[in-house]
Amino acid sequence: MRVLRRSCATGAEEAEGLAVIIDVFRAFSCEPLFFHFGAGRVIMEADPERAVALKRENPGFILVGEINEVPIEGADLGNSPTHIIQKGRSFFADKTVVHRTTAGVTGATAAFKKADEVVLGSFVTAKAIAGYIEKRKPDLVTLVAMGERAERPAPEDEACADYLEHLLTGKPYDPAQAFHDVVLQPTAQKFISGAREYLPREDPIFCLQRDLFDFALTVKRVGDRLEVKATHL
Repeated sequence: MRVLRRSCATGAEEAEGLAVIIDVFRAFSCEPLFFHFGAGRVIMEADPERAVALKRENPGFILVGEINEVPIEGADLGNSPTHIIQKGRSFFADKTVVHRTTAGVTGATAAFKKADEVVLGSFVTAKAIAGYIEKRKPDLVTLVAMGERAERPAPEDEACADYLEHLLTGKPYDPAQAFHDVVLQPTAQKFISGAREYLPREDPIFCLQRDLFDFALTVKRVGDRLEVKATHL
């Protein structure tokens, strides 16, 4: 099995084999929570207008989404694991969630151009992802660190790719160095500063936890939509 490393929007478009699209802050740290809280269905929609239209046509759907981190007007929630946890099971159980984000969801959508299979990557599901990949035994894995707004590399996504590469190949990984490289940088500090309500201080604490969930998130095309499944080993 070969493991390739790619970054940002271009990396997602170029991903081949089994693609792991990584978005730690915060898209693919949020998505496991939908399933943890019992959501019946999760739809990814990269186009914000289409995401809002889906919500409008289906008032019972839950729209979770942002544009450049700012919650989408008309959404039920922004892209915050803290706010999702505060809502809890009673809010999500048996519901359909529509999820739109600037980096992660758009990257996963773009990866379908070339990749054979798309898996959603974060620290909270990393060990389950590695187990899923080992079970699938692909010839090629592309780890795509989506970065800040899919435009420039972000340390938390690169660190998660480092961790996944460690799990898959045994390449050395230093968690203390990863913490240093992530927490002291602007992509984490913008949460820690507490300057914006939609960027809760607690979000990085959750997003940087390793291996919280025992399932991987896989993406399948269902008609003209992309749906996410929680795949247990």
